[in-house]
Parts: sequence; structure tokens; C-alpha cells
Amino acid sequence: MSEFRVHHRVSELQNLLKVRSGEGAEVYADLLLKNMTPYITTQVSSHSAKRKIASFTKTPDDFQRKYDEVKSKNVRELDPLVFLVSKLTEETKTQKFLEQNAQERAAEAGGTLTSTGSVVSMTTASGGKMSQEEVSELRNKLLSATSGSSILSPESLCRQRDKARKNAQSHTLAVPAWVYERPFLTGDFVRQTQPSAEHPVALGTLPMSLQEQAVVEDLLFTMMGVDGKYIQARAVNDKHGHRSFNVDPSLDVSMKELVNRVLPVCSHYSSVCRFMEEKSMPDYGQVNHALCAAMRNLAKEYLILVAQLEHQSRQGQLSLQKFWFYVQPCKRTLEILAAIAETVNKGDCRGGAVLSLLHERTASLVGDSKAQDLCLYLTQAACVPYFEILERWIYKGIIVDPYAEFIVEEHESVIKEKIEKDYNDAYWEQRYTICRERIPVFLEKVADKILSTGKYLNVIRQCGRDVKCPAAEEIVYTLKERRYVEQIERAYNYASRVLLDLLMEEKELMARLRSIKHYFLLDQGDLVVQFMDMAEDELKKDMEDIIPTRLESLLELALRTSVANADPYKDDLKVELLNYDLITQLFRILSIETKQEKALQAIDPTEIHISGLEAFAFDYEVKWPLSLIINRKALTRYQMLFRHLFYAKHVERQLCNMWLNSKTAKQYNLQSPRWYAAAFALRHRMLHFVQNYGYYMMFEVLEPNWHILEQNLKSVSNVDDVLHHHMDFLDKCLKDCMLTNTELLKIVSKLMVVCITFCNCIQRLTQTFLADEELQLTAPPGKGKLTDADIRKNKAKVVSEHVDELVSSDSFEDTITNFDRNFSSLLLSLLDRLSHFSSSDCEHNMMNIIYRIDFNGHYTEQLEQFSAERSMMEQQSPDWQPADSGTVFAKFSGGKKMAAKDPSPKPAGGD
Repeated sequence: MSEFRVHHRVSELQNLLKVRSGEGAEVYADLLLKNMTPYITTQVSSHSAKRKIASFTKTPDDFQRKYDEVKSKNVRELDPLVFLVSKLTEETKTQKFLEQNAQERAAEAGGTLTSTGSVVSMTTASGGKMSQEEVSELRNKLLSATSGSSILSPESLCRQRDKARKNAQSHTLAVPAWVYERPFLTGDFVRQTQPSAEHPVALGTLPMSLQEQAVVEDLLFTMMGVDGKYIQARAVNDKHGHRSFNVDPSLDVSMKELVNRVLPVCSHYSSVCRFMEEKSMPDYGQVNHALCAAMRNLAKEYLILVAQLEHQSRQGQLSLQKFWFYVQPCKRTLEILAAIAETVNKGDCRGGAVLSLLHERTASLVGDSKAQDLCLYLTQAACVPYFEILERWIYKGIIVDPYAEFIVEEHESVIKEKIEKDYNDAYWEQRYTICRERIPVFLEKVADKILSTGKYLNVIRQCGRDVKCPAAEEIVYTLKERRYVEQIERAYNYASRVLLDLLMEEKELMARLRSIKHYFLLDQGDLVVQFMDMAEDELKKDMEDIIPTRLESLLELALRTSVANADPYKDDLKVELLNYDLITQLFRILSIETKQEKALQAIDPTEIHISGLEAFAFDYEVKWPLSLIINRKALTRYQMLFRHLFYAKHVERQLCNMWLNSKTAKQYNLQSPRWYAAAFALRHRMLHFVQNYGYYMMFEVLEPNWHILEQNLKSVSNVDDVLHHHMDFLDKCLKDCMLTNTELLKIVSKLMVVCITFCNCIQRLTQTFLADEELQLTAPPGKGKLTDADIRKNKAKVVSEHVDELVSSDSFEDTITNFDRNFSSLLLSLLDRLSHFSSSDCEHNMMNIIYRIDFNGHYTEQLEQFSAERSMMEQQSPDWQPADSGTVFAKFSGGKKMAAKDPSPKPAGGD
């Protein structure tokens, strides 16, 4: 069961029980996931649990009867459930809570529930007792309320697929109608439609010797499924029910006693015959067919015994006592066969469920060697077709399962070509899956290895390799599980080693990952700088105005003229323009199963106008089988990291360009440089933040995690470990780069927007310098031509006067002040939240960026002041929630907060 499904079930249970306080569903889901073992049924002792529940309830007989009924249907989770209920009998508080919850639900349904001991009565609101129909209606309402989940369990999906496949087979493998139209084709008793014209003489009127001879003859017929004259089978109401017989009442009492001892053998044979004829039909699968074939072999031995008894009877050497003596050995055999048939019928078992039932019965007959040998023979015979499918799977990676019985199910609709295109496609997880109900209990411990072994071999086959497992041996069922477990483990080790060598050595997975790191994680700085220099003008355009082929050409030129030219996989790098920006993408992912999900999903990304810088991303072409590891999900994670790093690098370049433009101001004699100097001081603080933030992501997040990934991939033993370590690397990078926390993501994106907006504002002022410098100055009348020095002096004077006029204005002063306060409040908010997460969520890695930004303790005093105020407010009001962080910190910055654009779902433009 997946993490999302466990979380959903826990949340549903809390809603059903109306649990509003206490821990959330996440805490209990994490606990369950940590203590959950896949595919393995928890083994508990149900004997003490049943005894405890029986002593607690007022109706122990009803409980035991219900337990036996459910147990006969081969429900695996029954014993763990009984164990859980027995623990609930010890919890008084839980019992009171459940009783109160039941009363509330009954009241909502229109009645009241009262409990006295173990007697529960339902009454209506008017005070009268509810009728049986009203109780049934209320029960149906409660059941519909509790089963409102739209998520189907894997077991339900397996049952639906089995039913669908069975219906499909019923058309292709239809049994001819004449099989049912000819009643005498059965080996069981045939119900006569017309009464017999012959009326036999009552046995009581005959001498004892003739009575014995007549009874023996009838018993021989009855043992073969044919009615006799004096012993006749009764009609069976249920096709799986036990058959009973009518015996002539005038028969001698002593003989009647012996006859009643033999008749259970006839009843068991009748049940076995019906079972074999029914389960031999095509719809019931190969395992049932093999079990019926084994039973048919035993039935032949039984019929040989009947023929031998008939031979002695014809020679006059078979008395009733001898008859009983010879029949006794086969009675136990037929009893076991009939019990197995009854259990299989009750549980409607097929495939692995039949093998589980046979295995448990064989293991339970430890004290009876003959009975255990019989069940072992049946189990081994039934396992033959199942193990043939298993051998093809673990030795060749092929599934031949026409009746949907095998532990692994193939989904042919999931093809490997989709793994390079669809983000939601999970070829590795969905192409082959385990069906929980089909796992035999003796294969539960190695179910995951069985699945992985065939998947590995299947990938090797799809790469055009011939699969020949050197450890291929016939698998035979035995009570010593270690024998076939070792065979499965040897096949698993071979498959994992061959596929891992294929990926790591021949396909050079590590070289591919390093190539992706160079481009998506900005590992090679000269490539990024050259590309941004060449494509800056193109990326400033709207996404609709950009020509993708031009970007491709610029990227190709940057690749050929940088150190990336030495990369043999550089031609796999592509340019992609997405119709949504990074913030929209991340907020849609992070809002899944939250209140904001519907609002964000309703926004059409194509209606949002974004620049080329916000839409730009790298893509990478990966071929099979490397696409198993570098699939679309992994590439999307790489793209998110790249877009975040690329935008941060763009902000840094804009701030650096401001520094270059500030050189122009030094040649002018400004009369009011205070506010202009304040603007460049703010620019320096912004640049300090962006550079340290980029350094933190590159050298304190990406590089250490990449080193861990390299070390882990050197010691892996199978492809699943490679997948796990690779995804773990990407998830850690996304988390430590603050892309998985909506609160931190909002603050960081707002800071980037403030920096870009500030750069645009100062850039417009710088453009004024350039415009004034281009003025054509002429000499005054009466004077000669101006020299170059006079021209430069006059231009500087004009520009200085113009700039002084702009800078000294109130609007410029307010703008710089608002930018300063807004940036300071957001930066303080970021530092405070980072400090909070590092202490509460143990995210100690985030402390590094705090030390870098606040290296001299400049923000420490304000952070401590806010932390003290927050602690005081929490003590006064436990339900207190802090206001918007930017507004709160604006108070500590000394003024009001300038409105910064909320990045959800889209930030400001990229310029």
C-alpha cells in the first residue's frame, strides 16, 4: 500500500470517528509505514485472542461461529483483526469512545443506540423500538457512509481484473451446452426425474443373510455414485453441501449401524466428484486443474478398491464386517479430500489462494504422517503449473499466465516509450505489479524478490540480450521453504548483477548523470555565462515571440565554445519552453490534497503571460534502458532545480550590471548623493544575499549530496537501490533548496522579485544618463568651436543637474526607502523561518545560510526581539498565529511594508 493510500485511509478513519483534536493523519501514517512489511501477513496467535473476546462478549457461541465461517473463506487478515479486537477489549477509554461515536452516528441516521452490557437496542426519536426494516435501512445508511471512499485497494483492483479476465475467458473457452444437457456424464448421483417402477421388497422381511447380501450390493453402487435399491441419495440443496442418504428403515439394527459407518465415505466421494467436475472447467485456472488431476488419481485408486470389493462380493466372500474393515483406510483419505474441496469452494479460491490453503493444511498435520503425506502430494501437484509460471518469470522474465493466477501481473497498456514523455508514467512501478491475493503464504517473504527478478530480466530482454540464468533449476514444493527460497535468491542475484552491469558499464550511467549535472545543476559556469550573454536579449521577449530554433542555435554555439565541448553526450541537451513558470509548477505540486488545489488547478497556464526567462528550461534525451533511472519524473526534478538556479543567476547578473552602471555616476558632480548612495548600498545587500544563497545551493546542498550519491552508487547491488538513491538525491536537493516548503518558497521568490524590480528601477535612472550624454552641445554665440574637454564638462554639468533633480525628489526617496524596508522585512522573515525549521524540524543544513547572511550579527537583535514577542503571544494565547511575515518584520525595520507581489501562482516578470 502506497504512502498516499495509507494517509488517505488514516484520514478517512479519523473523519469517520470524528477525531478533530490530537495528532494529524501524517503522524499515524508515518508510524504505520515504518512498521509495515510489504506482502507479508502478520503472524499472530489467534487462540488466546479468541478466548479473550469470547470471555468479553455475552454471545461467545455466535462469535465462534462467525469466526469459523470467515476462516473457512480463507481470509488472511482475520487473525490479525481478531488480535486487534482482543486488544481493544483491554482499552476502556477506547470502548467508551467507540460507543459514543456509534451513538452519535445512529442519532444522525435518525435513531438512538442504547447499550446494556452486550445487548444493543435501536429506538426511534419518538421513543418506540425500531422495526427490523428500519434497522436494516439504518445499517445500509451506515455502511454507505463508511464505504464512501472512491479509492480502490490493490486487492479490489486485482479482483476486478480477475473477474474481467474470467469473463473474457468465458467467451473464448466456452463449455459446450451438451455438457450440461446430458446429466449422466457426471460421476456423482443423478437425480431421477421419473420414479422407478420397481418396488423392492422391504429388507426386514428377508433373512439376515439376504439382507446382508442386498446391503453390500447397494453399498458398492452407492460408493460409485449410483443409487441402490434400499440405499438412495437425497437431493442436495446446495451444490457444495454434504450429501445424506435414505436407508430402508426395516433393515436390521446391527447392519444399519455398519451401513451408517460406511455412508460418510460415499458422501465424501460425492463431494469430491462434484468438486473435480466443477473445478476442471476452464474458468478455474491451472492450479485448480492440477489439484483436480491429483484428486482424480486418488479417486482411481478408490474405484479400484470398489472393483476389488465387488469381485469378492461376486465370489460370496464379502460380508458387511469385511466390507467395513476394507473401507476404513480410505475413509480418512476421502475425508481430507472432501474437507479441502469444501474449503476451496467456500473461499472461491484460485491460484495462490489454493496453494496457501493447501500449505497451511499440510503444515497443520504434523502429528499425522499419513495425512500430511497426502496433503503434501496434493500441494506438490497443485504447485506444478504455478511453479512453471514462476520459473519462466525468474529465469527468463516472461509471464505466461492465461488464468490470472500468478503473483505478478503484467499491464500491457504501460509501454516503455511512455517513460520518456509522460510525467505521471511510472513504468518501473506499473508495468509489473504484485497482486496481494495471489501470493502463496510460503512465498510471501520473497515476493518482492520474485517481482524484481523478472523485471530485471525483462529489461535485459528488451535490450536485445539473450537471458540464460546459470542457476536455472526446477522448483519443487517442499515443507522446507529454504530450498526453493535459495533458488529464487540465486536467480535474483544473477538478474540484478547482469542488469546493473549493463547500466553501469555498457550504458555508462554515471557518465550520463555527470553530464546532466553539468547542465541542469550549473556545474560548468562558463557554459552558463556564455549562453546568458548570447541569449539575454532573446529571453527578455515574451514566450510567444521567441523562436525556439534560435535558442537551439545559441545553445549549440555556447556548447561548442565552452568546456562542455568535451562532453560526449552534449548533443542530447535540448531547449524547452514551458507554458508555466517555476512557481506555478511548484505550487501545483505542493498543493496536492490541500485546500488550494482546486483554485490552482482551475488556472489555465496558457492564460498567464510569461517571459522567455521564466519559460526557459533544459531538456535531455535519454534512451532505453537508461530511461528507467533518468525518467521523466527525475528530469522534471532536474528542471525545477535548473530553473531555480538559472533565475537566481539572472538576478545576480542584474545586480552586477547595476554595479557596472554605477561607475557612470562617479564622473558627475552630484549635489545630493545621499539617496543615490543609499540605493547602491541596498544593491550591495541584495547582491550579498543572492550570491550567498547561490553559494549555499551550489556548494552546501548540491555538491555534498552529489558526493553521497556517487559513493552510494559504487556500492549498490541492484537497480532498485540505484533508483532509490537517485530519487533520494533529487528530493534532498529540492528540499534543502527550499523548493518543497511553500512558506520558504514564497519568501525567497518575493525576495527575487524585489531585487529584479529594484534593478529595473535603477536601470531606468541609468538610461537617463545615457540619454543626456547623447545631447549635442553647441558653443554660445560669439565664441569659437567647443573643445572636447569643454563638451565633456558641459555634458557632466547638464547630467548632474538632471540627476540631482530626480534624486532629490520625494518620489525617489520614498521608492528607495520602500525598497529597503521591503527587502529587509522579507530577509528577516526568511532568517526567522529558517531558524524555526532548523530547530523544530531538525533541518540543520539550513542553518548554514543563516550564518552566511547574518555573518556579523546585524540581524540577530531584531530576530531575538521578534522571537521573544512571539513566545509571549503564544503563552498568552495558544491559538495565536503570526501575521504575514513581511508585515511583522516591517515594524522591526522601522516603517510600513511596501506591497510585494505574491508569487502564487505567478511572480513578476523576469526582467
